[in-house]
Amino acid sequence: MLRILKGMWVFCLLFLASPLSLAGAGLKAGVAKVEITPPTGLRMYGFSNRKGGSTGTLDPLMARVLVLEAGEKRLALVVLDLGRPFAEAWIQRLREDARKTSGISYVLLAAIHTHSGPAIRDEYPPKQSPDWETGVLEKVEKAIAEACQHLAEARLGTGYGSVDIGHNRLRLEPDGTIFWFERNNTMVPTSPVDPTVSVLRVDTAAGEPLAILVNYACHPVVFGSDNLQYSADYPGVMSRTVEQAFAGKPLCMFVQGAPGDINPYYAVHPLGQDAVKMRDWTGERLGGEAARVAKSIETAASDATLDFAEDLLEFRPRWNMEKFREAVRASWGPEAAESFERRRGAMPRLPVATVLINKRIALMTVPGEAFVQHQMAWRQRCPVRDAFFLGYANGDYGYFPTIRAASLGGYGAANTATWVEVGAGERMVDHAIVKVYEMLGQLTDTPEDLKK
Repeated sequence: MLRILKGMWVFCLLFLASPLSLAGAGLKAGVAKVEITPPTGLRMYGFSNRKGGSTGTLDPLMARVLVLEAGEKRLALVVLDLGRPFAEAWIQRLREDARKTSGISYVLLAAIHTHSGPAIRDEYPPKQSPDWETGVLEKVEKAIAEACQHLAEARLGTGYGSVDIGHNRLRLEPDGTIFWFERNNTMVPTSPVDPTVSVLRVDTAAGEPLAILVNYACHPVVFGSDNLQYSADYPGVMSRTVEQAFAGKPLCMFVQGAPGDINPYYAVHPLGQDAVKMRDWTGERLGGEAARVAKSIETAASDATLDFAEDLLEFRPRWNMEKFREAVRASWGPEAAESFERRRGAMPRLPVATVLINKRIALMTVPGEAFVQHQMAWRQRCPVRDAFFLGYANGDYGYFPTIRAASLGGYGAANTATWVEVGAGERMVDHAIVKVYEMLGQLTDTPEDLKK
């Protein structure tokens, strides 16, 4: 009897001395941000009719970093106040550097899609060629390292709200034609639109807010081509609004969704007609709802798991290539046509990332401009309740309309702005859903016959 009691006492001591291995390790998180505003004079992103380079800065462009750690896995989510992510070679360089310096297993790079940032070159330049992107990469790498230095036990929670700040810019007319509905100052109802504000709150172990991720689908184009100053557009105002609601304690990150056919009500608003006021209204309206939701979230600690995968999917070009080149030259001019040739002549494999946090929070990425119904389908069909859709992530391969939208036509649906085969968006969503089921262990590579 004494031997049995002694054995039980030793077991209890071992149990208390090793809670992580037996009870499950907690999730760790760290955040950082750094300004990435480039020098003035650069060509700006987003509007083909914009004349001249940038003349100044309306509000600084930032890179925001959230690092999550579970066991030996480290994921860095980097959100840039830019029109699109960097070219593939820059992304690979950042990932390799972050792996070496900070032990990062995977870097997910996303852009907010502001049209008031610098143009991003399509190819990685030779070492002797000057570029501003390299300096930004170095700053981001240091920010990732800073976030890793402050990793601490964290708690997660999610919440949802609803707000209307935009409209569907491809309006279907009674005769079956598509009308380019760029600006909607009177806020006429349109469809489809996704008003869902998805919020992920990351707290310290003590319950203090550390990071607030806001996922929403709307083009950041309150400013139009007449604006020549750098700006994060309404997402920058949204982030400040949320941070101010929490006394500046957390880092707020705007994670763009699937706004391929969604414009803000006050799109391309002329500077001379209170464009800054309209930008602030849009950002404050979204930020106010995001802050309300964030404050209602109760975070909780749980056994940490972190699963992620980036898969390269092969697609065919959508168009007859000779006709496509002819249309590009006619629509965009010879200089743009040359760029299109380099980037779109041979269809590359497109990266689609899937992330599953604690077996209950899923993220999927699309490397470009997905139409809003893809986001809605992902959230409805994902096998876990909390499903976030990240557009403009890990690459930029144009628009991904739904199959129906492609058949109806319009900008981003049937012109040269979309060049990947019809159905690509649906296939990406299907792929991410399958990956989540696999990460949950509900789909395996072993037939049931062998499990009996």
